[in-house]
Amino acid sequence: MQKRIIAISIALIFSSSIQFCAHAVAAEGIVTDKLAVQKLKANELSLEQLFRAKSYMGKTARQLRFSEDGRYLAYLWNPFNEEGSDLYIYDTQNGKSHRITSPAIMRNVDAPEDWDRFDKKLKQKETDLAERQAKAEAQAAYLRGEKVNLNQWEEAAIDVLKKELAEKKLKDAALKAEKDAEISKEKAASEALKQEKAKTADVSKLDTEASKTTETKKETVANKDKKETEKELWELRDELKKKLNKEKLKANDLYPGVDNLVWAKKSNELIFQYRGDLFRQKMDGSSFERLTKTDKAERIISYSANDSGYLYMDDKRIYQTDFNKSQLRQLNPELIHADDVEKKYAISSTTLSEDKQWMAIAATAGPADPSKAPSGRQVEIMNYSERFATAKKVGREVSDDKRNVPATALYIRRVSDESMRQPNPVFTNDGGDVWFEMSRVSFSKDGTQYTFSTWEREKELLRIYVGQTESNSKPKMVFERRGNVGHEVVDVVAPQFTPDGQQLIAVLDEQAYRQPYRINTSSGEASSILKGDFEAHQIVGFTPDSRFMFVLANRDDFAAMNVFRVELSSGAMTSFGKTADFHRTTAVTENGDKIASVAGQWSTPPELKLIDVQSQKNGQYQQQTLTQSHDPAWNAVHLIQPERFHFTNRHGDQIQAYVFKPNQWSSSDNRPAIVYTYGGPLGDRHIIETDSFQATAYQFGMYMAAKHGYVTVAVDPRGHSNYGRKFSDANWEQVGLPQSEDLEDLVKYMDAKLGVDRKRIGLTGWSFGGFQTQYTMYTRPDLFAAGIAGAGPTEWENYNSWYSGRTIGKVDRNKPNLRRYSLLPLTVGLKKPLMLVHGMQDPNVLFQDTVNVYRALLENGKESLVDLFLDPDGEHGMGGAVKPKAWHKKYETFFLQHLGRNR
Repeated sequence: MQKRIIAISIALIFSSSIQFCAHAVAAEGIVTDKLAVQKLKANELSLEQLFRAKSYMGKTARQLRFSEDGRYLAYLWNPFNEEGSDLYIYDTQNGKSHRITSPAIMRNVDAPEDWDRFDKKLKQKETDLAERQAKAEAQAAYLRGEKVNLNQWEEAAIDVLKKELAEKKLKDAALKAEKDAEISKEKAASEALKQEKAKTADVSKLDTEASKTTETKKETVANKDKKETEKELWELRDELKKKLNKEKLKANDLYPGVDNLVWAKKSNELIFQYRGDLFRQKMDGSSFERLTKTDKAERIISYSANDSGYLYMDDKRIYQTDFNKSQLRQLNPELIHADDVEKKYAISSTTLSEDKQWMAIAATAGPADPSKAPSGRQVEIMNYSERFATAKKVGREVSDDKRNVPATALYIRRVSDESMRQPNPVFTNDGGDVWFEMSRVSFSKDGTQYTFSTWEREKELLRIYVGQTESNSKPKMVFERRGNVGHEVVDVVAPQFTPDGQQLIAVLDEQAYRQPYRINTSSGEASSILKGDFEAHQIVGFTPDSRFMFVLANRDDFAAMNVFRVELSSGAMTSFGKTADFHRTTAVTENGDKIASVAGQWSTPPELKLIDVQSQKNGQYQQQTLTQSHDPAWNAVHLIQPERFHFTNRHGDQIQAYVFKPNQWSSSDNRPAIVYTYGGPLGDRHIIETDSFQATAYQFGMYMAAKHGYVTVAVDPRGHSNYGRKFSDANWEQVGLPQSEDLEDLVKYMDAKLGVDRKRIGLTGWSFGGFQTQYTMYTRPDLFAAGIAGAGPTEWENYNSWYSGRTIGKVDRNKPNLRRYSLLPLTVGLKKPLMLVHGMQDPNVLFQDTVNVYRALLENGKESLVDLFLDPDGEHGMGGAVKPKAWHKKYETFFLQHLGRNR
């Protein structure tokens, strides 16, 4: 039985993926067919299979870059079950993808010792995954009553350890004996010099004695070794723990692949980065050439203006070099604070104009001696993995901390400037106890203008500037908005010029949704380009004639994101992707005739698609799938797809959700149910997204519906991003309240439409959703029958101020005034069972938040209602001692206990 469990586990992890990888590589480009996988029956599905050790989901393509002429698409990707992300180039003329880098190829550019480590660690990773899966399967079998040796893996590991310890002792003993022999010979030689007359005899005698002494010592060491190798089991377990900690996988232990690339401007060639070195690849069929080989990490910036060389940077400096010359030129001089020569600026970002004639250098100032820089608040996180607890410190800035923002300066410099004289900054900010942010600089296509935005939180002041590169004067402020800005727009303003340089476009939130606006640089007015209630805050590109703009927008479906071409003069929009696809990483050719985009949905997980803007068939734009990133074995456990629905809350807002309905479901049923919620603003993310297979909302929800007949719902109440400002600002100074109202309205809808027992509905959520679960359980104690709150921030005054100060309420740096939103006083209201879940090493939401709310619950007499489930080594997403299978097994047990089985 044990061998069978292990064999099944290893097969489940690796066999289907190996077949898949061979298929993907052989396809040499477009991959569309799938391996046939038979679905499991509902009663056969287990959490061990669903949350197996090796995820079913692989890596999707990234760093999508078209060549200047649009013929070639470069992207970084690797098939399922392969480490790293390698460079692929798709030729749109012949429809083939070519893999430029691979582990086999890159072995030739690295030290053999690096690949010894990569190979060893890859084998370790594969063994660890297989063992973890086998352990999970064995434990499940044991609990079913089968005879299983659950100690087999520890016993095998200890056997290996014993051999390693014995070999080490023998090796150490041999080295010691060799050293002792050398010492004895040295003594003999010294003695011989003193006794010249009996030199030969004495030396012989001493050698003999030395030999005897060495043999005696060998015997003594051997006896000692034998005794030491006979360690007790507890000692060997301690040794094994040390070994496992020492061998734990680190970020640089596995083959990383390529991490960046840039195309030339005029010729079809590119430069890519691999492990801190630069390589050049031409599209003539030749192999790549190595450009750098240093002990510093070089980062490619761009090609030179005429493609004769390239610009790159290390940790501090920017350099230009020529392919045919040995000259290396540093472009940026040392930057000194104008009023304090002891204070030097450190480069924070560099942007080049498209014609490579100008560069913008953003820098921040600090003391010449970094050790003298004031340190921020340090929070201790306890580690209980050793014999005695230790603490590590993480930096944290909370709402009542004084800020120490470094001074900021922006420099505009001509790339060809041979002078090392420091230019005058065109813009500065003194920093200090303020909240100041500046966007990256964007140049016009001809390099004559530049633009950027700034945000000052306390003043609620958003500004956009435009400057002339040839001028040394300060840039002109062309747009200002004080108040009524919308906190979610700050990170996406991204002002930029149309290719003709005649229009300035920026993303604003002027009419309750983040959309592109045309900024009149003379009057400072902003005019909307799009019409409608939807989000469109990602500008992908423009056509060369400046007639059209490409954006990602959720115009037709808040749960999806499509690619649209927008006519700038009229705002007319044309969509290109398939209905319900969610597009994320996207690139457009220079002339706008092709789109590359990572897109997918629940029925077809995300893959890299190439869309031909000029070709339609049956009303659909033609698209090709260039990758297959995921394990087809997913189809065996993907038993149900959710159904989308929405309901109207008490305020007239449309709330989006999805539901998993079990087989033989009827609206007249009386089933137990679970609701998953999040509820907080998250930039551009929410839960109801058509390509998201979130572990609890989607996978666990599907499992409980298929296996136990539950109705499971995921919902996006007010508070989320990408639904407009009314939603993302809903938390302001009333955090948790709008979401609870929407959850209450959801329960009414479920009772009326989804065939549930209103008295047997559970609630769960993670992070902000963990906060929301608790808030709802405390303030509406009869609404849900049980709740599970994961890693919830219960005291907002202790959370990171970059988030709390812009989404929860106005802060006061003289006192922790966000304490008014603490959950601790609300715990008195709990009436139904609640489980608190947290990773004790969490640097994001501190474990102390859960400890403090647990204490308050105990003090309020809720000891019979509250449970704790902790991961001693876990961080914000757990993953230490508690892996996804384990915590969802706990969820399953908790909900079955308190909500019962389907009757």
